[in-house]
Amino acid sequence: MNYAGPAEEIPARSGLELTPFRGLRYDPDRVGSLAAVTSPPYDVVVRPDGLLHLESADPYNIVRLILPQAGSPAARNEQAADTLRRWLADGVLAADAEPGLYVYEQADGSILQRGLIGALRLSEPSAGVVLPHEDVIPHVITDRAALLRATATNMEPLLLTYRGDGATAGATAVVERTTERAPLLATTTEDGFSHRLWAVTDPADLAEIQSDLARHQALIADGHHRWATYLRLRTEHPSPSPWDYGLVLLVDTARYPLRVRAIHRLLHQLPLPDALTALHGLFRVRRLDVPLSEALEALADASLTGNAFVLAGDGAFHLVDRPDPDLLARTIPADRPPAWRTLDATVLHATLLDHVWHIPEDSPAHVAYIHDTAATVEKAERDGGTAVLMHPVREEVVRDLARQGVTMPRKSTSFGPKPASGLVLRALEF
Repeated sequence: MNYAGPAEEIPARSGLELTPFRGLRYDPDRVGSLAAVTSPPYDVVVRPDGLLHLESADPYNIVRLILPQAGSPAARNEQAADTLRRWLADGVLAADAEPGLYVYEQADGSILQRGLIGALRLSEPSAGVVLPHEDVIPHVITDRAALLRATATNMEPLLLTYRGDGATAGATAVVERTTERAPLLATTTEDGFSHRLWAVTDPADLAEIQSDLARHQALIADGHHRWATYLRLRTEHPSPSPWDYGLVLLVDTARYPLRVRAIHRLLHQLPLPDALTALHGLFRVRRLDVPLSEALEALADASLTGNAFVLAGDGAFHLVDRPDPDLLARTIPADRPPAWRTLDATVLHATLLDHVWHIPEDSPAHVAYIHDTAATVEKAERDGGTAVLMHPVREEVVRDLARQGVTMPRKSTSFGPKPASGLVLRALEF
């Protein structure tokens, strides 16, 4: 989806500062395959099923670093640090000989995405250089910060977007030229995506990239918690230091538009019959005895005219729409723009979770955020909870709210394709 309007530009030297680094990469001779050691981002892995699948794929799968398993948080972080040190000592992971930026390509039969991986100088949202669009969950930042302290390594690039000027000059032109060469690595993961990586080390190319990006701002597409973690840990280290930068993938969405998908909710302790009973008189509820694909089509149609959700957990689907206007007026904060007040995620969190179902949204014991639609439904049916299926937000709404400095409710969107974890890491001591 292309954005309307011109590319965002801000004064030079106050924009994006992407710097080269010596990437840590797997030695392909030491692992079963590059595909077998990769993982989706930590918050996309569906635990425990997906975690066990990845751990069994290869003894060196990156999930052992990003989602270590032990009896306590401290033990998990110590285990990740020990594992990382062992892999470095054994040569499983090794640093590239010279610093560079990395061109990263993902492709399947329907999408091609290319961008630049580098160490981006950190900035607060008030600077207007890197724009968040979602609220974050404090305990997740605490967890990620402890892991990063223990390992001193950026193990997963955030996904950031900016609007360039096409491929005629600047960063995107360097990206296009670079992909004409043989890549450092190429692999295809089990989801059907091919991944290729190139290093950019030529001083002229690096200068062209950095000069271009200095005129732009970026939107955090995926990785709000990791960005907040970067900012927290920066305050713990005197500047200048490597902690002033964080690992990101920057994609020019004027050239390579991203997909936007929904993130669903699994309400562990709310049985579906109780959820439906509480909605009586407040929303319209219709039972749909149809396959998942048709339920999602009905959700898309209902979302054209207002807030809508699909609930699941009993073997059927239940379309929930047409909220009572008086209920919304009582429960939705009035001090935000209309585009925020009418978001499905706003209605879900402010109206349904808080006022109707009385569920603490920041409690992992009550709410899980799951990207995979079928997995959300299956878990609800298996565990006796309620799946809340969402319809994706339009990309232009996300960017417009971010420009206004208005953050959306947590886990409102899923931009993609997301970079695979494990292809290139950044150790802060290099």
